Amino acid sequence: MILAQAQLALAMALVGANVGVAKLLAEQLPIAMIACLRCLLAVAILWPLARWLEGRVRVTPAQRRNLFLQALFGTAIYNAGLLAGLRLTSALEGGLVLATLPAVVALGSFLWLRERLLPRQWLAAGLAGLGMAAITLARLGGGAGGSSALGNLLVFAGVCGEAIYVLLAKRIAGLVPVFTASLWMQVFSSLVLLPFALPDWDAASALADPALAGLLLFHAVTASVLCLLLWFQGLKRVSAGVAGVFTAFLPASAATTAVLFLGESFGAVHAAGFALMTASVLLAAWPRR
Repeated sequence: MILAQAQLALAMALVGANVGVAKLLAEQLPIAMIACLRCLLAVAILWPLARWLEGRVRVTPAQRRNLFLQALFGTAIYNAGLLAGLRLTSALEGGLVLATLPAVVALGSFLWLRERLLPRQWLAAGLAGLGMAAITLARLGGGAGGSSALGNLLVFAGVCGEAIYVLLAKRIAGLVPVFTASLWMQVFSSLVLLPFALPDWDAASALADPALAGLLLFHAVTASVLCLLLWFQGLKRVSAGVAGVFTAFLPASAATTAVLFLGESFGAVHAAGFALMTASVLLAAWPRR
């Protein structure tokens, strides 16, 4: 049980740390190129993994259409929103905005899937909204460290894309094995992003810098492959409801990375936003029992 919990915590910590990595990449490479190269690297890793762990899997046309939409919203739109937003906002605030995901998924389940929400899930959505308001106040107060409302809004657009991905995934949950589904999504994402990446392909010469190439490789391997492995290994021993609690590690890891490694400032209003977002995540993801 302890090992499973450690795997879940590490998976979410890596997702949070990747917010800082994505910001560094977005400052030096075109956004479409970063997302496209990340997907291509993920395909190269997931292809043998899916064949080894899951063998040949037949995916129906309807399932492929669903996976294409998941790729469009959960990979292409999510990455575009995140990377574009991180050019304008801080990694600290970007990580806090990402913490609204459980609340947005809950609201999407209510509006689209007509699922009944518990009172604490409504409260989680309210706290997420208050957290967004808190970090906006921090920006207006001049202590946001280069962040902007537009940047936060773009990151939130990425969150909405990821929430749609989660809701779409519910439609084929259990029908397509995890790594096969992820492989199809990364292939579709590569095809969607390639036309946008090609015009700026000359910028890939910047990857001659070993440090920048290493960041991109770390981003692709951890965000698209390792987090997936750790998360689903943990889910084998822990219920999905309990696992959701570990998503609180995402904003904590993003904030720690931003302050310690990127030198961003953490003010009192950021602390209030962090507390509200963490409470929102826990309320939205905490199991019924």
